[in-house]
Amino acid sequence: MKKKNLSVKKKILNFYSKKLDDPKIKKIYLKFKKNLSSHITNSFCVAISGGVDSIALSFLAKFYSIENNKKAYFFIVDHKLRKNSTTEANLVKKKLKSFQISSKILTIKKGKVSNNIQSFARYNRYKLIIKQSLAKNIDMILTAHHSDDLIENFFIRLLRGSGLRGLISFSKIKSKVKHDDKIHVLRPLIDISKKDLIYISKNTFNFNVNDPSNFNDKFLRAKVRKLISNLEKDGLTLNKFKLTLNNLSKSNYALDYFVKKNINDNSNYLKYKKSIILKDGFLKQPDEIVFRSFSEVIQKVGKKNTLTRGEKVVRLIKYLGINNNYSKKTLSGCIIQKIENSVIISPEKG
Repeated sequence: MKKKNLSVKKKILNFYSKKLDDPKIKKIYLKFKKNLSSHITNSFCVAISGGVDSIALSFLAKFYSIENNKKAYFFIVDHKLRKNSTTEANLVKKKLKSFQISSKILTIKKGKVSNNIQSFARYNRYKLIIKQSLAKNIDMILTAHHSDDLIENFFIRLLRGSGLRGLISFSKIKSKVKHDDKIHVLRPLIDISKKDLIYISKNTFNFNVNDPSNFNDKFLRAKVRKLISNLEKDGLTLNKFKLTLNNLSKSNYALDYFVKKNINDNSNYLKYKKSIILKDGFLKQPDEIVFRSFSEVIQKVGKKNTLTRGEKVVRLIKYLGINNNYSKKTLSGCIIQKIENSVIISPEKG
């Protein structure tokens, strides 16, 4: 390596390591490092929006990559949903470059936007990042979700009628991406507050862009933030919230145990036909056990990456519970037929 390149590399390392002289930044970095270390092998990518959360993540991830000699890719997604989105994406790219972070802008092609703008943006953001990740053999996407997001998502899902599994799913540091089971999302900031991330952002890169939708009351997330702010005044704390999540997680674990038991005891897998026969006892368990068990066998036979939408599963279970309903039904790539006291679930012929 040329002397000039060695000098630049040393200067970069000095800039980042010097920031850890701040005890608060060092404490947060060590927590971030601990959350990351058991999951990262060789390389990873970082999803960047330009907000204070992702700018703080950029600093932490870059220093981690330098310190541990890991390859890190940084992706900025231009959603094309706001007038200034492209200008902002280019600005973020330029600013990151000044801190020796090379990034790539991924642009969502203009198309018909669904009624749920934020859901549309999230789906397409992951779609683009996953495509890049697969091309570079990356299996881990780092996102800037933090403890405030954890509480917000709980209330959002609660208001949308999510079940127990949905309410606690976001609390995991690592989870599979719905669009591709080869890729995982890692949330190394999930136990770090937004307040702390603002501190890091301000005292390192001292730059961020603001998304006006974060303050727009037409979006549910903005309304939930106001709700949480009021609850905090009445004593809601992260520790109390985590205690609740922990209790819910224990309940979910117990349900998962009985789901597995129901599938093992009351179903048979016909390997040569790639079908599953449900015995009479399968549908005679408590409602939640039946719902989860049925969802899982449908997913297995249909070879889907995600579980089928809940209301469709509930309707089909009710149908199968009625005597003399023997006509075939289809759902998620499966053919379902009741034969006497049993149910056969077979794959649809493609």
